[in-house]
Amino acid sequence: MKKVITYGTFDLLHHGHIRLLQRAKALGDYLIVGVTADSFDLARGKINVQQPLMERIEAVRHTGLADKIVIEEYEGQKIDDIRRYDIDIFTVGSDWVGRFDYLKEYCDVVYLERTEGVSSSDIRAEQTPLRLGLVGESPILNKIERESHFVNGLTISGVCTHCDLFLSDTLKNSVCKTTELDKLLDTSDAIFLLSNPRNHYQDIKQALNRGKHVLCESPIAIDTSHLAELRQLARKRKLILMDSLKTAYSTAFCRLVLLAKSGAIGSVVSVDATCTSLHNFELTSDKHLAHVWNSICAWGPTAMLPIFQLLGIDYTQKAIVTHLLKPGTDIDTFTKISFVYPNAVASCKVGQGVKSEGELIVSGTKGYIYVPAPWWKTDYFEVRYEDPKDNKRYFYQLDGEGIRYGLVSFLRSINRERNLSYVSDETSRKIVEVIQSFYEQQDTFFI
Repeated sequence: MKKVITYGTFDLLHHGHIRLLQRAKALGDYLIVGVTADSFDLARGKINVQQPLMERIEAVRHTGLADKIVIEEYEGQKIDDIRRYDIDIFTVGSDWVGRFDYLKEYCDVVYLERTEGVSSSDIRAEQTPLRLGLVGESPILNKIERESHFVNGLTISGVCTHCDLFLSDTLKNSVCKTTELDKLLDTSDAIFLLSNPRNHYQDIKQALNRGKHVLCESPIAIDTSHLAELRQLARKRKLILMDSLKTAYSTAFCRLVLLAKSGAIGSVVSVDATCTSLHNFELTSDKHLAHVWNSICAWGPTAMLPIFQLLGIDYTQKAIVTHLLKPGTDIDTFTKISFVYPNAVASCKVGQGVKSEGELIVSGTKGYIYVPAPWWKTDYFEVRYEDPKDNKRYFYQLDGEGIRYGLVSFLRSINRERNLSYVSDETSRKIVEVIQSFYEQQDTFFI
């Protein structure tokens, strides 16, 4: 029996894919189809895939052409699969001519002519692009604009800001540059919100009432009742309201969480996260101080993310210790939050007026996971044990600090009409609940 194997993403399966599979099938008696995993596509920089892995597998299965389907998850797997399944022929589209000649050492390699005039990229490009408006007073808006170019089906429609000192020339010269949110909403299908969290509730409500989807830098609100109202409004209007927390989309961070939950370091008993940066508040005018994010909003959601994803949201006690820039303000230069769980503890330190080592340490009964600074955009972490020879290092590619992957998830959520955020509604609500405690001075101590 002659065995044939081929690989592909098979996103938005079309007749070109089917034709290639038919011709691959005709080369032998048994066809194995490798469908690339989401994580492998991300590692290769393919972030515009519209369908999740299981949907793509089912689409290939329904063609009836694959005798066996495997998932491609790592570099070098093709050689492993060829050996494992005793493959006679490896085949792929002619746009890869020469790329896989190294496999001729293991089997025959056949490049098949592609079907002219159709591709998944063309199909995605033909879809009406989502017009994304940017809102806020932050240099991060420049990063959003740059990363948007890596996402098919997305275009920046303009920017709404009350302070353009930090804006790149591209955003300063936007077709729509305004200080009025309504004007930006006129030319947008959705907005990326980076306004001060004090303004999130009103800004989001205004956008949802205008029928616009919202991707909001966490926290979505600073009051749980406001968050509940906004979630309900989004559901009623059949709109997507989603947290933007780029760390959640980092491949390294996702793998870290899965590894810790799998028991690689035993039972997790402690999570300690530190996120700090230095902001020169003395040089900030009173006019612009109103747009400055305080430390607990700027860094708190990121620092709390690993705690809630690893230990859950059902802590029994919390304590917030904070240092304010000035008495009577809500701008904290440093805040430490401690959580007590039935069988674990956690702490996060955040600050914009204090600098510390921005590391993440997850401690377990068998070992611990160490993520060096800046852990929130790392591509590397270590699992350490009592015996150093058992230590393991993990490396994962990180492009665009996770921003582009968050944009893809937002776009996919809109297209599929359901929230596909990597931050659950429960985690989002608990983040808001803790931040609300800070503003209401509950469980809060001042130094």
